[in-house]
Amino acid sequence: MKELMPAEAITAKIFLIRGRKVMLDRDLAQLYEVETYRLNEQVKRNKKRFPDDFMFQLTNQEAKNLISQNAISSWGGVRKLPHVFTQEGVAMLSSVLNSDRAVQVNIRIMRAFMKLRYALSFNKQFEIKLRELEGRLNMHDKDIGDIFEAIRQLIRIPGEKRKIKGFAQK
Repeated sequence: MKELMPAEAITAKIFLIRGRKVMLDRDLAQLYEVETYRLNEQVKRNKKRFPDDFMFQLTNQEAKNLISQNAISSWGGVRKLPHVFTQEGVAMLSSVLNSDRAVQVNIRIMRAFMKLRYALSFNKQFEIKLRELEGRLNMHDKDIGDIFEAIRQLIRIPGEKRKIKGFAQK
């Protein structure tokens, strides 16, 4: 049995398609050490376990987009459009691919999905904090401008004539 792929390498095989984080059938088959057609065959035999929110087939355009991103090789061609599996679909795969390797691979994949979810959550929290800070700085800029204007008012000597540029004095 080959060594399991590290979680970081698995994370690189997770794509965002139709607003869902998914993995390609080809990548999953490679991880499980089975042929892609065998993986899809097991899924087809257990269709009830894979509703549309667990697994779906890519459209031509989605497949072309992945080819252009080098997620799918354009060499060799594929007769059928790839299937992709959401986190729930990957979890369900371990029940239809009944092997020790499937269990171990699923654990790694679940950890990769969790790591990705944590990273995205951290980025959102960071973005919120940054916007709050930006808002406070804008308020502080206005307050500092008001302070400078108040200081200018205090520095002016009463009754002093100020020369205004651009206007003729009488």
